[in-house]
Amino acid sequence: MGIREFPSGGASRGKTIAIGMRRSPDVSPRRLSDISPQLRQLKYLVVDEAIKEDLKWSRSVEDLTSGPVGLTSIEERILRITGYYGYQPWAASYKREERPRDSPAPATAAAGAETQAAAGAEAGGRTGHLCWRCSRAQLKKAFWGLAVVLYVCSSWAGSTQLAKFTFKTFDAPFTLTWFATNWNFLVFPLYYVGHVCKSAEKQSMKQRYRECCRFFGDNGLTLKVFFTKAAPFGVLWTLTNYLYLHAIKKINTTDVSVLFCCNKAFVFLLSWIVLRDRFMGVRIVAAILAIAGIVMMTYADGFHSHSVIGIALVVGSASMSALYKVLFKLLLGSAKFGEAALFLSILGVFNILFITCIPVILYFTKVEYWSPFDAIPWGNLCGFSVLLLTFNIVLNFGIAVTYPTLMSLGIVLSVPVNAVVDHYTSKIVFNGVRVIAIIIIGLGFLLLLLPEEWDVWLIKLLTRLKVRKKEETAEGSADLGSGFQSKNRRTRPSFAR
Repeated sequence: MGIREFPSGGASRGKTIAIGMRRSPDVSPRRLSDISPQLRQLKYLVVDEAIKEDLKWSRSVEDLTSGPVGLTSIEERILRITGYYGYQPWAASYKREERPRDSPAPATAAAGAETQAAAGAEAGGRTGHLCWRCSRAQLKKAFWGLAVVLYVCSSWAGSTQLAKFTFKTFDAPFTLTWFATNWNFLVFPLYYVGHVCKSAEKQSMKQRYRECCRFFGDNGLTLKVFFTKAAPFGVLWTLTNYLYLHAIKKINTTDVSVLFCCNKAFVFLLSWIVLRDRFMGVRIVAAILAIAGIVMMTYADGFHSHSVIGIALVVGSASMSALYKVLFKLLLGSAKFGEAALFLSILGVFNILFITCIPVILYFTKVEYWSPFDAIPWGNLCGFSVLLLTFNIVLNFGIAVTYPTLMSLGIVLSVPVNAVVDHYTSKIVFNGVRVIAIIIIGLGFLLLLLPEEWDVWLIKLLTRLKVRKKEETAEGSADLGSGFQSKNRRTRPSFAR
């Protein structure tokens, strides 16, 4: 039979070399150097379709296109096609599993097959163990994510409801803000305790403090750095919390919590303008939804003065929160866990040193006046401060155990929790406009949680689904074809010698 050769480099096509089919199983294989001149000439072999069809069931041809990696050398091409000098591809590593052989395999082939089976089993065991470890790690991270979501939701909703309840007997939102912010001083000591318990390399608190101070520059935390990089954030922190608490006095907690979710949209807009972040159409849509939700929420109560003031206070709080985050990224960048803990403690120190005078002034001017001191609900104040402190700790350090998106979900999930509590404790009316506004703002918040490469991931997912569908269709066709061939094989004679 003829085998056509197509050399590379633009040589003439159509040159035919005749190779005789000769097998002598009783003669031991000779060296390939005996046919080296022919091997140098043969680079690419293509079997004629007519010949392949005629000898379709021959053992010397059936393995031409089989194997996991195909033919890799010219010697294998010749020997596997012709069976030259006793070469038996079906008795070695090229043994196929589609149909059994008539002749028994030699002992060496069986040993090779056992070795390959053992190696395959070992590789499969390693792959399975790796997949089990990956799935176990992902399951653990998802479990921690669920725990973090529940805690963020409960702490944020709990602090909001407790502040609403506290104002019934203690009408001093700025004093409550000042009191709760002072507790931030405990964040770095708590972080150091966790560092000592978990870290293998122990450091003294002074050494850890100096290492975390490098976050502010080479000179550490100087007086200039304190007033230029820490004090502005202390003011923004106080304004954010004060406006939020003051809004709770004006409107119900459901409206306050859902309107505060608009801070995500404000963060995107400020980042796009100030930080020159990537433009994303889906986030522009989310910002538009947030603004539409604010307008509809204002319309829900008929544009009364108290509701308009309350909504303006919440929007101002969300704006201050967004400005805090954008300026932090602009001036300080990203912070590690120890650096974030130190920064929150510095905010507490700033609050104690420079904000303490404001509650005193408000008290003596009777803007925020309480009397007597024994009537102060210290339990409510301490409970609110603990909830707010743990909320900030989990929000800043929860990324170590779970995904950031899950932590953000805890904030938006506090909206239905507050709605349920308000339904049983206040006279809130969930009319159609308010429900639609809540849904629109929640949808905008969820759209802002999409990653920047969400469109690329979506295209890849759709492409994989299409490829998998084509593979399944091809496998189904191959199964039908193999069944038809096995049916014809019983009537067609074999040409193997």
